[in-house]
Amino acid sequence: MAPPDPILGVTDAFRKDQSADKLNLGVGAYRTEELKPYVLEVVKKAEKRMLERGDNKEYLPMEGLAEFRSATVELLLGKGAAAVKEGRVATLQSLSGTGSLRVAADFIAKFLPGTIVYISKPTWGNHKNIFADAGKGVEWREYTYFNPETVGLDFAAMKADIEAAPKGSIILLHGCAHNPTGIDPTREQWAEIADLVQAKGHIPFFDVAYQGFASGSLDDDAFAPRFFVERGLEVIIAQSYSKNLGLYAERIGAINMVLSDSGTAQRVLSQLKRIARAIYSNPPVHGARIVAEVVGNENMFEEWNEEMQMMAGRIKTVRQDLYEHLTRLMPEKDWSFVTSQIGMFSFTGLTPAQVENMTSKWHVYMTKDGRISLAGLNRARAGYLAEAIVDSVKNA
Repeated sequence: MAPPDPILGVTDAFRKDQSADKLNLGVGAYRTEELKPYVLEVVKKAEKRMLERGDNKEYLPMEGLAEFRSATVELLLGKGAAAVKEGRVATLQSLSGTGSLRVAADFIAKFLPGTIVYISKPTWGNHKNIFADAGKGVEWREYTYFNPETVGLDFAAMKADIEAAPKGSIILLHGCAHNPTGIDPTREQWAEIADLVQAKGHIPFFDVAYQGFASGSLDDDAFAPRFFVERGLEVIIAQSYSKNLGLYAERIGAINMVLSDSGTAQRVLSQLKRIARAIYSNPPVHGARIVAEVVGNENMFEEWNEEMQMMAGRIKTVRQDLYEHLTRLMPEKDWSFVTSQIGMFSFTGLTPAQVENMTSKWHVYMTKDGRISLAGLNRARAGYLAEAIVDSVKNA
């Protein structure tokens, strides 16, 4: 038997728990204040328009829906981006963020054999599996990211590790709302990272899972990858629409490779298509049409922005509530990291033993590394969660 997935296994355990107090803070999926799944109103409108048109369900081309591909690269790089105008971007619609990462990992295994991928420590739990299982395996190593003493970014150590990586390595970066820590570099720090990556001849690989969902602004959350592209670097970027449009089960995303010229982009796309053909053949159409519908209609696009701001705002409110409860219960400890982190997650710094106490005593389900999904918390339960955390810190 394979071991349970470190993230999805949390939900399996949660479902078996009969306690009325149970909280699922493992999987990163947005919930309403009533802790119910949320389907965006703009998504409902898009689906209604699609049904009224009677769109068919025939296979898409291997590279995906044309309208989706043009919309997704515009969202990512911005309207009028030079790389798009010059035809230097190879964009393949793929199976959300995971599938997009996997296609890129197979590409690396096949065309950049021996290249090492550096991932942050810590990172999203599936990153390691994706690279290890691609092709005959892509070697990955870690670079320092999190400082447990400050519960913040260890920027000096991060730069030192990137500097020490062999020339031409691939550096996997989180575009915004770093998972699991919720700690992002500042814009000035991103500039320093870009300088270092460029000087070492590294290839930056951005995982963009939360554009618009982290801050409520599509443009602000795309700053880092756009900055690297505008610097003239060749860049790999994976995208997902699971969070910002709530299309979790539609599996909609894209892998983008920004190259030095259009000829290279065409060749790269042809190879990405060949890789995808052997994995899943053709991408799904329903979610791709939703994205194209929303982005392509000015009114719906504005409504989407408002809903993203609402979702991001609710999570910020819950963060503030949790911080205030924690400070009230244990004022001698600095809890400011709760509000300084961004996105849907908070990296609490709890030890595995403390996490075990959270689950066994308080019925709070979370990943063993101490990450909690604030998207699964509401204001009514923030006090209960704070009590569980404080008890675990003091007694476990």
